[in-house]
Amino acid sequence: MSAPNIETIVSLAKRRGFVFPSSDIYGGLGSAWDYGPLGVELSNNVKQSWWRWLVYNREDIEGIDSSIILNRLVWKYSGHEETFHDLLVDCRECKERIRADKLDLPAGVSSIQEAIEKKLVKCPNCDSTDLTPPRQFNTMLRTTLGAAAEEDDPTALAYLRPETAQGIFINFLNVQQTMRKKLPFGIAQIGKAFRNEITPGNFILRTREFEQMELEYFVRPDDEHFKLVDYWVDQYVGWYTGLGINRENLHLHEVPQSELAHYSRRTVDIMYRYFPERAEEERQWEELMGIAYRTDFDLKSHSKNPETEDGKRINQDSTEDLSYFDEAEKKRFYPHVIEPSAGVNRSMLAFLMDAYSEKTNDKGEKRVVLKLHPELAPIKTAILPLARNKPEIVGMAKAIKRSLQPVLRAVYDDTGGIGKLYARQDEIGTPYCVTVDHQSLEDEAVTVRDRDTWEQERIKVADLQGHLLTRLASARAEQLVNGE
Repeated sequence: MSAPNIETIVSLAKRRGFVFPSSDIYGGLGSAWDYGPLGVELSNNVKQSWWRWLVYNREDIEGIDSSIILNRLVWKYSGHEETFHDLLVDCRECKERIRADKLDLPAGVSSIQEAIEKKLVKCPNCDSTDLTPPRQFNTMLRTTLGAAAEEDDPTALAYLRPETAQGIFINFLNVQQTMRKKLPFGIAQIGKAFRNEITPGNFILRTREFEQMELEYFVRPDDEHFKLVDYWVDQYVGWYTGLGINRENLHLHEVPQSELAHYSRRTVDIMYRYFPERAEEERQWEELMGIAYRTDFDLKSHSKNPETEDGKRINQDSTEDLSYFDEAEKKRFYPHVIEPSAGVNRSMLAFLMDAYSEKTNDKGEKRVVLKLHPELAPIKTAILPLARNKPEIVGMAKAIKRSLQPVLRAVYDDTGGIGKLYARQDEIGTPYCVTVDHQSLEDEAVTVRDRDTWEQERIKVADLQGHLLTRLASARAEQLVNGE
């Protein structure tokens, strides 16, 4: 079958308890979403898989969890106060607000300003060419600190972090010294970030509140940095495909020099085919994550009075020098950084879209089967009694569920016939269903059904936990091999 569109996933997500519109009883809030019982499990599984892959399975990466609200000076010296802007354009006809980089420049036109003045671009909402000149819009979300703080008091101004990276940079020496790390090494962090997006939308793809999985990998100034970008691109492609993403749905985009962030010397975006229904190939893709070479920009920017190449002082407010001292060479320098930055929300959506499939049963009925990798599946196994009016069968099924619960996510369900129960678990991605029937009372065995093949096998109750854990461990081991 063809890949689903986002609307199909939105319908499934709300119907089955993955994602709900936030503040829905009050009319909602634009581009805000709440994760339901299955969504929070899927989100946690994505994050835990990433954390195991990088922090647990490597010797050169440590993790931290920094504050969401940082000293305002962090954002001054990181460059965000000055440069963290999008170009905003308004349509005078329909009042739509548009990010200028989402307007398609015609061939031969070098700037959005020129295209608007010559009326060569159209509003994507109403096709009007009557657009305002582009203007800068700072996308950091502001807040105020202090009990008596006024909104216009500059001393009370603070920001909700627009990225988790700066919390890593200002803790570079803390981690390096306490964990006795030598270059190269990385610091990983998972956390919320906030951006006042001009045009949020497309479900959880673009939201003002989102979660990041970021790694800052610190290397020597003389390392081959562009090759390290390629290395991490390959690593992440392996991680995503190891968890079920079809490689054909990933595309590597080398960001042009003119579009690089102020800190980047090179950036490669891993794009995902979020819009397969669009006829134009180039419009099917949206950024899944990015891998950037940030040079030594950040550590220098946050250090006390380092000099630039032209002799200027960078930071008059920091109390620390974040340079690294190489004991072997007796030399001090600022490490350079490779940054792979992935979004939890965007990753979740990609995993859901790639896992979505439809299958026809023996009765000719079409069923949704969500083929999530077992590592990510919100529920690992469902225990289903064949007859809910038989106390012995129900009791045995509930006892099996209790025995499995400490070691894997298991649920008990008797709210329908066995066919409907199987269909429900298929639709939410449960890899294995365990059926307790009349024969189970005699032979102490149950039927284990595979979600993807619908094949069944008889397993002794005494062997069930080991059987399920072995199959789950095998799937995890295969994923780790692909992610190396």
